[in-house]
Amino acid sequence: MNNIQSHTGFRRLRNEIYKNRYVYLLMLPGIVFLFIFCYVPIYGILIAFKDFSFKKGILLSPWTDMSGFAHFYNIFKDAKFWEVTKNTVLISLGRIIIEFPVPIILALLFNELRQKHFKKFIQSVLYFPYFISWVIIGSMVFSLFSVNRGAVNAILYNITGQKINFLIDSKFFLVLLFTTSIWKNAGYSMIIYLAAITNIDLELYDAATIDGCNRFQKIWYVTLPGISVIIITLLILAVGNVMNAGFDQIFNLYNSNVYDVADIIDTYIYRIGLGDMNFSLGAAVGLFKSVINFALLLTVNGICKRINGTGIYL
Repeated sequence: MNNIQSHTGFRRLRNEIYKNRYVYLLMLPGIVFLFIFCYVPIYGILIAFKDFSFKKGILLSPWTDMSGFAHFYNIFKDAKFWEVTKNTVLISLGRIIIEFPVPIILALLFNELRQKHFKKFIQSVLYFPYFISWVIIGSMVFSLFSVNRGAVNAILYNITGQKINFLIDSKFFLVLLFTTSIWKNAGYSMIIYLAAITNIDLELYDAATIDGCNRFQKIWYVTLPGISVIIITLLILAVGNVMNAGFDQIFNLYNSNVYDVADIIDTYIYRIGLGDMNFSLGAAVGLFKSVINFALLLTVNGICKRINGTGIYL
């Protein structure tokens, strides 16, 4: 009986795969990409538990002392590691508190625009910066905020008679960090929320109009609840990415003068892993960061599911 059920189940699965063969064919490049670049390299985490040697390779390199946990012991007693961890968490929380609501607000405002040509123009203006690399944006920031030749300081000097070195002053650097990140990414994130808004049933807006709701009330009672699933999903992913504070941006903007607020785990890994050629220690820090991110992701997902039954994992 069990053999018959197994055969029937296999045949049903085979028929479903054949019926949706073109969908699976479209998925194949993405699956291959994930397998090659995300799953195959996982064995490289062994470096975190070994004294890695280029000559011997990953598998033949000797294990470290303390049952392979010597590198973790070394990073945990390093004061610099805890400083970059603090900076990473503070910058990531700042991104969630300051940056995360911006595309939601933009999407809500953009949805209220009625002139199509103006709407397309604004959408292009907001969306375009996403395609500019941080290398180019870094050059633009240096050109604008340079003390000697920057346009911003030229205006400040004409108004106040003083100049501010934004790039080496820790008080202003984080403001610069959040501002440039919003300018670059908010337009792209806005499109995700706009796509969710278009799926809201228009009859809900008609019902709200009959009930006498104004525009703000429609946004509060219809639009926001309609995109709440997308907001919660992206918030879960953002919290699960707390230990990644944005390497590309910070690496292209920061300097040694602002290490006290801008040096994060990823830049720390870059310096000790590639700069000092200490690959094992860098891998240990990276593994620690990934474990924390994974724990945060599961925790926030569980909290969201308990509150309103919405999450990205079962």
